[in-house]
Amino acid sequence: MNIRIESLGFPERYQEAAQYKGLYLGRVIAQYKDLYKVATDNSELIAEISGKLRYSNDELSDYPAVGDFVMLDRENDLHGNGIIHHVLPRKSAFIRRAAGTSQDVQVVAANIDTVFICMSLNNDFNLRRLERYLSISWDSGAIPVVVLTKSDLCDNLHARIFEIENNAVGVDVVVTSSITEDGYKALLKYIAPGRTVAFMGSSGVGKSTLINRLLGEDLIETREIRKDDKGRHVTTRRELFVISTGGAVIDTPGMRELGLESANLAKTFTDVDELAQWCRFKNCQHESEPGCAVKKAIEEGTLTEERLISYKKLKKEAKYEGLNSKQIEKEKINEMFSDFGGMKNARNYIKSKNKNR
Repeated sequence: MNIRIESLGFPERYQEAAQYKGLYLGRVIAQYKDLYKVATDNSELIAEISGKLRYSNDELSDYPAVGDFVMLDRENDLHGNGIIHHVLPRKSAFIRRAAGTSQDVQVVAANIDTVFICMSLNNDFNLRRLERYLSISWDSGAIPVVVLTKSDLCDNLHARIFEIENNAVGVDVVVTSSITEDGYKALLKYIAPGRTVAFMGSSGVGKSTLINRLLGEDLIETREIRKDDKGRHVTTRRELFVISTGGAVIDTPGMRELGLESANLAKTFTDVDELAQWCRFKNCQHESEPGCAVKKAIEEGTLTEERLISYKKLKKEAKYEGLNSKQIEKEKINEMFSDFGGMKNARNYIKSKNKNR
């Protein structure tokens, strides 16, 4: 089997693709406004979406994104641009609010298996930002891995790792360095044929350098960080690259600009959620209520005040203020069926339709 096709994850999608007779399986590897570069079994070609797909899509998030598996009318460009007729179901998706709209969201990257959350061990080190990235990653469906870069600049590495492990419960932590040529090799165990990874993190933390090391050549432009220790972001377009040892990596500027449109706070703040189950009141806001287990943990030093503040801030930003984890999941379901006035009304609507058949 062609190593490139295997790396792109085609084999696991062949069964889904088989239902579309007369069409060819492809994967979006780059996006240029309304055009897409798509890799097929035989080649790469420029493609656009069909008129039917364009007019049947109600949301921007229904349009193809880098990483998507799509069905095309051709497998090469010998007779012009390809036409995308279908987008196969996504197993993960990173979204952000679309520019100039109040409600619509767009997919930045899709079908990512592992997301490397990069944080350098210099002035970029920020636990609150890490919590934000973790919430987004867990919600996307991808598995987060914390990647600490520039370890050569840190003289208290063990203390930093201890802080992260207390805030990123159950998440792997990997330490890398750009000083040595093999400083990236700790990432290789997460990369295999058919699997796709992506990088998330603020500018200047070394994402592009790590991607270039994985690719074995300088395909991604890098730039030195400024004197104020902040990076200048270089990537200007979304693109997927095949890794020579197997697997694929997505590089996109959108991954650093994600808002908290949807978040999985239950997985990010498992410690807070577990403590909250012991609060006297089910709707405890962890303020001044009697019998608050969360506040008690802060007083005893097993939970920091900063972590609770971050938890509340992210809940508010994600419009989940005042809700516990079960209520948040219920709220998400109600949002999905908002056109029907919530899940209960949606069920009633479905029942009434079945009765009338």
